[in-house]
Amino acid sequence: MKKLDMKNPGAKESNASESQSAAELISNSIAELGDWRGETLARMRKLIKAADTDVVEEWKWDVPVWSHDGIICTGESYKDKVKLTFAKGASLKDPARLFNSSLDGNMRRAIDILEGEEVDASAFKALVREAVALNKSKPAKKAKSPA
Repeated sequence: MKKLDMKNPGAKESNASESQSAAELISNSIAELGDWRGETLARMRKLIKAADTDVVEEWKWDVPVWSHDGIICTGESYKDKVKLTFAKGASLKDPARLFNSSLDGNMRRAIDILEGEEVDASAFKALVREAVALNKSKPAKKAKSPA
Protein backbone atom coordinates (compact mmCIF):
# COMPACT_ATOMS: atom_id res chain seq x y z
CA MET A 1 0.00 0.00 0.00
CA LYS A 2 1.42 3.36 -0.98
CA LYS A 3 1.72 6.21 1.47
CA LEU A 4 0.45 9.61 0.46
CA ASP A 5 2.12 12.97 0.99
CA MET A 6 5.61 11.58 1.15
CA LYS A 7 7.92 14.41 0.21
CA ASN A 8 11.10 12.34 0.35
CA PRO A 9 10.27 8.62 0.63
CA GLY A 10 13.92 7.52 0.45
CA ALA A 11 14.95 9.47 3.55
CA LYS A 12 15.51 7.55 6.75
CA GLU A 13 14.85 10.59 8.87
CA SER A 14 14.24 14.25 8.17
CA ASN A 15 14.70 17.08 10.61
CA ALA A 16 12.37 20.04 10.81
CA SER A 17 13.76 22.78 8.65
CA GLU A 18 15.14 25.88 10.32
CA SER A 19 12.13 27.84 9.11
CA GLN A 20 9.47 25.41 10.34
CA SER A 21 9.09 23.65 13.66
CA ALA A 22 7.89 20.08 13.88
CA ALA A 23 4.51 21.37 15.12
CA GLU A 24 4.23 23.58 12.03
CA LEU A 25 5.17 20.70 9.74
CA ILE A 26 2.50 18.53 11.37
CA SER A 27 -0.10 21.28 11.07
CA ASN A 28 0.81 21.83 7.42
CA SER A 29 0.61 18.09 6.69
CA ILE A 30 -2.85 17.92 8.28
CA ALA A 31 -4.00 20.96 6.27
CA GLU A 32 -2.60 19.53 3.01
CA LEU A 33 -4.67 16.38 3.44
CA GLY A 34 -7.79 18.53 3.30
CA ASP A 35 -10.23 15.67 3.90
CA TRP A 36 -11.41 13.26 6.56
CA ARG A 37 -7.83 12.01 7.06
CA GLY A 38 -6.66 15.47 8.08
CA GLU A 39 -9.63 15.87 10.41
CA THR A 40 -8.91 12.46 11.93
CA LEU A 41 -5.21 13.13 12.40
CA ALA A 42 -5.98 16.54 13.93
CA ARG A 43 -8.47 14.94 16.36
CA MET A 44 -5.98 12.24 17.39
CA ARG A 45 -3.22 14.86 17.80
CA LYS A 46 -5.51 16.82 20.13
CA LEU A 47 -6.19 13.67 22.19
CA ILE A 48 -2.45 12.90 22.44
CA LYS A 49 -1.77 16.43 23.70
CA ALA A 50 -4.67 16.19 26.16
CA ALA A 51 -3.37 12.87 27.49
CA ASP A 52 0.17 14.16 27.95
CA THR A 53 0.69 17.90 28.26
CA ASP A 54 4.48 17.36 28.10
CA VAL A 55 4.38 15.48 24.80
CA VAL A 56 7.03 16.50 22.26
CA GLU A 57 6.02 16.77 18.63
CA GLU A 58 8.68 15.71 16.16
CA TRP A 59 8.92 15.25 12.42
CA LYS A 60 10.80 12.06 11.46
CA TRP A 61 10.62 9.81 8.45
CA ASP A 62 8.36 12.46 6.89
CA VAL A 63 5.58 11.72 9.39
CA PRO A 64 4.40 13.21 12.68
CA VAL A 65 5.95 11.63 15.76
CA TRP A 66 4.85 12.16 19.34
CA SER A 67 7.41 11.46 22.06
CA HIS A 68 7.93 11.63 25.79
CA ASP A 69 11.10 9.94 27.06
CA GLY A 70 10.97 7.95 23.82
CA ILE A 71 8.56 7.57 20.95
CA ILE A 72 4.89 7.20 21.89
CA CYS A 73 3.48 6.88 18.38
CA THR A 74 3.68 8.01 14.79
CA GLY A 75 0.79 9.23 12.65
CA GLU A 76 0.62 8.28 9.01
CA SER A 77 -2.00 8.95 6.37
CA TYR A 78 -2.83 6.52 3.60
CA LYS A 79 -5.46 6.69 0.90
CA ASP A 80 -7.96 4.69 2.94
CA LYS A 81 -6.89 5.16 6.57
CA VAL A 82 -5.00 7.04 9.22
CA LYS A 83 -2.54 4.78 11.05
CA LEU A 84 -1.24 5.48 14.54
CA THR A 85 1.66 3.17 15.30
CA PHE A 86 2.73 2.83 18.91
CA ALA A 87 6.46 2.07 19.11
CA LYS A 88 6.12 -0.21 22.15
CA GLY A 89 2.49 -1.17 21.60
CA ALA A 90 3.06 -4.88 22.17
CA SER A 91 3.99 -4.07 25.77
CA LEU A 92 0.87 -2.02 26.45
CA LYS A 93 -2.38 -3.23 27.96
CA ASP A 94 -5.24 -2.54 25.56
CA PRO A 95 -8.46 -3.46 27.38
CA ALA A 96 -10.57 -1.43 24.92
CA ARG A 97 -8.97 -3.35 22.03
CA LEU A 98 -8.04 -0.22 20.10
CA PHE A 99 -5.10 -1.93 18.40
CA ASN A 100 -6.33 -3.48 15.17
CA SER A 101 -3.19 -3.64 13.04
CA SER A 102 0.39 -4.96 13.28
CA LEU A 103 -0.80 -7.41 15.92
CA ASP A 104 1.79 -10.09 15.19
CA GLY A 105 4.92 -8.01 15.83
CA ASN A 106 7.07 -8.19 18.93
CA MET A 107 7.23 -4.42 19.47
CA ARG A 108 4.79 -2.23 17.58
CA ARG A 109 1.01 -2.16 17.48
CA ALA A 110 -1.14 0.14 15.39
CA ILE A 111 -4.60 1.61 15.26
CA ASP A 112 -6.00 1.91 11.74
CA ILE A 113 -8.82 4.44 11.54
CA LEU A 114 -11.02 4.26 8.46
CA GLU A 115 -13.28 7.01 7.15
CA GLY A 116 -16.27 7.50 9.45
CA GLU A 117 -14.76 5.54 12.34
CA GLU A 118 -14.47 7.05 15.80
CA VAL A 119 -11.89 6.03 18.38
CA ASP A 120 -12.92 5.91 22.04
CA ALA A 121 -11.28 9.11 23.29
CA SER A 122 -10.88 8.09 26.94
CA ALA A 123 -9.46 4.66 26.03
CA PHE A 124 -7.05 6.26 23.54
CA LYS A 125 -5.82 8.81 26.10
CA ALA A 126 -5.32 5.99 28.61
CA LEU A 127 -3.22 4.14 26.01
CA VAL A 128 -1.09 7.25 25.42
CA ARG A 129 -0.57 7.71 29.17
CA GLU A 130 0.41 4.05 29.50
CA ALA A 131 2.94 4.43 26.65
CA VAL A 132 4.46 7.45 28.42
CA ALA A 133 4.66 5.53 31.71
CA LEU A 134 6.39 2.64 29.93
CA ASN A 135 8.89 5.02 28.32
CA LYS A 136 9.63 6.61 31.70
CA SER A 137 10.12 3.21 33.34
CA LYS A 138 12.88 2.17 30.94
CA PRO A 139 16.39 3.23 31.93
CA ALA A 140 18.01 5.61 29.48
CA LYS A 141 20.60 4.06 27.21
CA LYS A 142 24.13 4.95 28.22
CA ALA A 143 26.27 6.68 25.64
CA LYS A 144 29.26 4.67 24.53
CA SER A 145 32.43 5.95 26.09
CA PRO A 146 35.26 6.78 23.68
CA ALA A 147 37.76 3.96 23.33
